[in-house]
Amino acid sequence: MAKVFDREVERAEVLTLLSSQSKQKRQAIIDEYERRSLQAFAPETLRNLRQIKKSFARWCEYRAYDPMPPVAPEIVAEYVEALGGKLSANTIATRLWAISEHHRSLFLPSPCRHRLVELALKSVKRKYGAYTRQAPPLSKAEVLGVVLKLGVSRQELRDKALIWAASDSWCRVSELVAFQVRDMERQDDGSSLLFVRRSKTDPYGKGDYAFLSKGASLAVLAWIEAAGLKAEDPMFTKSQRGGKRTPLAAATVSRIIKRRFDRSDVSSHSMRVGGVHDAFRLNCSLSSIMVAGRWRSPEMPARYGRRILASQSAAAEVAKAFESEVSEFTPSDICKVHTSPG
Repeated sequence: MAKVFDREVERAEVLTLLSSQSKQKRQAIIDEYERRSLQAFAPETLRNLRQIKKSFARWCEYRAYDPMPPVAPEIVAEYVEALGGKLSANTIATRLWAISEHHRSLFLPSPCRHRLVELALKSVKRKYGAYTRQAPPLSKAEVLGVVLKLGVSRQELRDKALIWAASDSWCRVSELVAFQVRDMERQDDGSSLLFVRRSKTDPYGKGDYAFLSKGASLAVLAWIEAAGLKAEDPMFTKSQRGGKRTPLAAATVSRIIKRRFDRSDVSSHSMRVGGVHDAFRLNCSLSSIMVAGRWRSPEMPARYGRRILASQSAAAEVAKAFESEVSEFTPSDICKVHTSPG
């Protein structure tokens, strides 16, 4: 009879085996795990992991707890409660992932899988909600209103190309700053395709494409010519003449967008959300929206577009169908308060 795979049993067997190894052998395996983690995880993931470990250590030390694994489940549950109302449920879950990964790197059982921690997270979600704040949308009309007013200085050409490309391509900021000049492929109608070498949903680099309109293509080409960029250079780099041709940092992209739109609440993600809103307004199919944004599931685009979808829902259609029934009434008629005699 074939053996049925059970992940929990498999983990327990590995931990039991490791516990019987010599201290030297165990340390060698831990070192091997660290080396392979550096190769397997994205730089941003590793950076987040280090930051969360430091944050958790500070929280533990303030309360006289030992932050080094193994950490007791009741301490992690208390940590989750302390974060409730301060961080979103998704961010807390990311913190728990980092604590789990720290334990896995030392081949110790994760306290985050304990029922106490699961209940603590459920309690936080129930008390504070699991709503994730969405970046405010920037529609195509808003984007064009800004980029078409920019001039021809090096900085303005760079910012015009960057913002227009972000709006057309629906690219994440990590994808935008990774583009090289050679990733732009012109098409016969004047539009272009951007080759996305790697993305959040494509960590192993199978590759994908993003669209650039004719206007955005011309803006990018104008910037490339003005900056004298070569095929292997970053597409979006510093605008100063003679500056190092290194990719813009994600934080720099955010500052550019805030400055050009004169708003402190927007970022490159705002154009990704705004693109989804525009697409739903134009009755684009969910599948075509997923292709444009390179999503692997409909969950995120549906979440981005829920405001627009509410106005296109069956409830909205029914209400519109019966609007003629109340069209003869004025706003004051509708707002009258009727009271019974006496």
